[in-house]
Amino acid sequence: MALPPRCLLAAAVCAALSLTAPAVASAQSTDPTTLDSVTVTGSRIKQSELETHVPVQVLTREDIDRSGFKSVSDIVQNLTASGAGLNTKFNSSGNFGFPPDGGGVGAGAATVDLRHLGPKRVLVLVDGIRWVNESSGSGVGSAVDLNTIPLALVDRIEVLEDGASSIYGSDAIAGVVNIITRKDVQGGDIELHYGTYDDLGGDTWGADMGYGGGNDRLQWFVGASYFKQEEAASSKYGPASVPVPGTGLDNGSSATPQGRFVFLDPATGLTHSITPNDGATDPAYIPGQGCERTDDFHCFTNDDRFNFAPYNLLLTPSERKTVFGQVRFAFNNDVGGYVRALYNQRDSANQAAPEPFFLGTDAGIYNPWGESLLVISAANPYNPFGFDLTTVGPDANLFLLGRRPVEGGPRRYEQDVETWYVAAGLDGAFNIADRPWSWDVNVVRSESKAEQTNTGSYNLRRINEALGDPAACAAITGCVPLNVFGGAGTITQEMLAFIQPVVRDESENSLTLVSANVTGALMQLPAGPLGFAAGYEYRKYEGAYRPDPITVAGEYNGVPSGPTAGEYDVNEVYAELAVPLYANPDRGSALDMSIAGRYSDYSTFGGESTGKLGLRWQVAEELVLRGTWAQGFRAPSIGELYGTLSRFDATLVDPCSGSANAVRPECVAQGVPADYVQTNPQISVVTSGNTGLQPETSRSLTLGGVWSPSFAAGAAWSERMDLGLTFYKHTIDDAIQAPDAQAILDRCVFEADPFSCASYDRSDRGQIVRFDDILDNLGTIRTAGWDASLAWLLPMQGWGQLRFDAKTTFVSSFELVNESGQAEPRGPGVEVNDSAIPEWTSSLTTQWSHGPWSLAWSMRYIGELRESCGGANGYPICDDSTADLNRLDATTYHDLQASWNSDAWMRGLRVSLGVNNLTGEDPPICLSCSLNGYDASTYDLPGRFFYARVGVKF
Repeated sequence: MALPPRCLLAAAVCAALSLTAPAVASAQSTDPTTLDSVTVTGSRIKQSELETHVPVQVLTREDIDRSGFKSVSDIVQNLTASGAGLNTKFNSSGNFGFPPDGGGVGAGAATVDLRHLGPKRVLVLVDGIRWVNESSGSGVGSAVDLNTIPLALVDRIEVLEDGASSIYGSDAIAGVVNIITRKDVQGGDIELHYGTYDDLGGDTWGADMGYGGGNDRLQWFVGASYFKQEEAASSKYGPASVPVPGTGLDNGSSATPQGRFVFLDPATGLTHSITPNDGATDPAYIPGQGCERTDDFHCFTNDDRFNFAPYNLLLTPSERKTVFGQVRFAFNNDVGGYVRALYNQRDSANQAAPEPFFLGTDAGIYNPWGESLLVISAANPYNPFGFDLTTVGPDANLFLLGRRPVEGGPRRYEQDVETWYVAAGLDGAFNIADRPWSWDVNVVRSESKAEQTNTGSYNLRRINEALGDPAACAAITGCVPLNVFGGAGTITQEMLAFIQPVVRDESENSLTLVSANVTGALMQLPAGPLGFAAGYEYRKYEGAYRPDPITVAGEYNGVPSGPTAGEYDVNEVYAELAVPLYANPDRGSALDMSIAGRYSDYSTFGGESTGKLGLRWQVAEELVLRGTWAQGFRAPSIGELYGTLSRFDATLVDPCSGSANAVRPECVAQGVPADYVQTNPQISVVTSGNTGLQPETSRSLTLGGVWSPSFAAGAAWSERMDLGLTFYKHTIDDAIQAPDAQAILDRCVFEADPFSCASYDRSDRGQIVRFDDILDNLGTIRTAGWDASLAWLLPMQGWGQLRFDAKTTFVSSFELVNESGQAEPRGPGVEVNDSAIPEWTSSLTTQWSHGPWSLAWSMRYIGELRESCGGANGYPICDDSTADLNRLDATTYHDLQASWNSDAWMRGLRVSLGVNNLTGEDPPICLSCSLNGYDASTYDLPGRFFYARVGVKF
């Protein structure tokens, strides 16, 4: 798809206004000058060209410092090619349940997503070697937690925006993030930083320290990092303190502090859906009445629903402590060795509203203690109805009891995560026929262990016992009758002591890796040396998730999950060639080709081969054209393979709900009664891993070029200008996923799709009581788009020097085709399920420097989005009633930083003051987003973030 006229790269004004580059991103250099050979991310062959066959974006230390961010995740998540990665703005535990991939919610972690293909399809390297996957106490993660890598350790970040499985193996479908650490350090440095959000709190502060030295044979560097981020409550931001702004309580919970009771009165045969009146702590029930009642109850309506949002967090607390070090030693001129180590400890937390009880045959909680074994005894001293409420057998008359015990406080999930990493290796150089070669051998062992402690949850078996026969309860140590009928404040501390446990879950991930590589020139061809690289790699992954014993026993009232344990290993060999086809130094032109292949043998599914072909044509000294075609694959993770039955609670709109919908022929065919109304917007969905999964396979194509016009080099108006344009296309087959739950409902009701209709069951009252959504190799993902960049450096003047860095990503297409051959709702310009794919994402940095002073102004642009209102056109938030859409306006963030550098004290002093989101832009309100009413993976927190940094070198 052609770029629209307003965004043609050739228009310099447009480039400055809308072709923006990340505030943290420098444009790719195109200088054709011969350089020392180096290894660039995307190839194992050492090369002298700055512009290789593949697009690599390099974020220097200067770029990182100028950004105003203090974590690796914030840096890479603000690239224009980034998608929806997990971060500390996601208050995830307890609300997102256990996702289908068995990885848990990753609470407190931060991940990177490229091309909107998911964090699992991005490979994260540190100095070209894999990093261990995250572990946050809720599952076996399949992505790297970037919070385990402190910025103090980072020299630069290289981002390959292209498939690279033939070079690096599994996971590199969407691209590679290679974090290069600091090595050649002389002396010490320390930086202190502090930041805060206006009106929200969320204070952050910390310190980074490093010290290094060495001589001709020895180099060493050690350091430590401390980071602390305070929480910010949702109640401090108005739009986040209601379930979804613009919808009232329609999407609130039917589990309320007063309680909701849906039951059949055996004496009258009437079915009731009632709740106690306000202040009725000991409500009286008079049988035989409808909604015009004279007792202490009234019929439940939307106005009675519970607003859970104020209990959530906008920003989750996190405290991270890291120590690290590395040493390199040259045994002689040809052989050296290294050892590097890191230890990271993270304490983080998430918070959710008080945990509800959902009991009864329509509860859909997949737990017999609440669905098929429960008897609330008539003898319970708090039961106002005078008869048993039971879910047992043909006499079952309790369809739903929803109670929100605010007396027990909010759910709090606290993570204690420890990650350690040790790597050692040897490397060296030798000559063959006067041609230089180099080699390296590496050994890595790394582990991440986590414990998550959950307070504010409940034991469902004990709730059952406390609601049952008081005589049986009296025989159980600590048991007292439970009052769920009297409204807020009637559950006593003695009752809570019996039913409220402390839940502890554990998880771990480990990586063992051995690799060997060799690279050099095989022979001299007419156009140059024939470059070659080859190597071997062995990896072993081990992972386990151990939920609390009460969860394993099926007694946990919250989201259930089963234990997971598994391991697999892989042996791989690869080879790569860099073939010079043509060279004319006099004209500054050259043509060369790269060829790479890799064979991987997995213990889980067998062998897999991938290949890659690239062409690079240096048309002239100022113009480079390039293209690649690559195969890729991603092996199923431990969670995807071995995860056992678990559950997540999806917010779904049942198409059969409501009297107008329930009479649809499709709904009648499913046995839905005419008066059916969906009890709760959250429907429990069961998922699990699948040992029969096969790897995903992919095909990637990139075409583009970089132009550094000679007329803009060394001119009075321009010191240098670089312009780049890249087209990308990715296709993923056999994508590992669970079908979208809302799409399953819609396809069954509107299209009578047999697969979809077999995925769930309804009770005779129409309520969904079973919903299965199991992982499989389902469907195809296709995406394509354009990256455009501009870097312009003006000459030094008496008033200083200006620099402009710009980048834009345009997503021209994104399609996820499901197992039925139909497109899922995701697409360019669409927001769905806390995940957006903006068509246009841009950023621009303008930097002025003069002597010790510098001033940077950055703009980050996110294009307009739209989301479905699910037929709820009556909501004020749904501003396009014709198309049944809510439109999220385009958003632009402005960041400003002023810095002063001086070497007059010690070896250097740097002071920086800045503000991100200078204009206090609020994120657009989102109907389909969970918790806080906006997409935390796409937008900044509301309000300004002020920060200050002081760094000194000694």
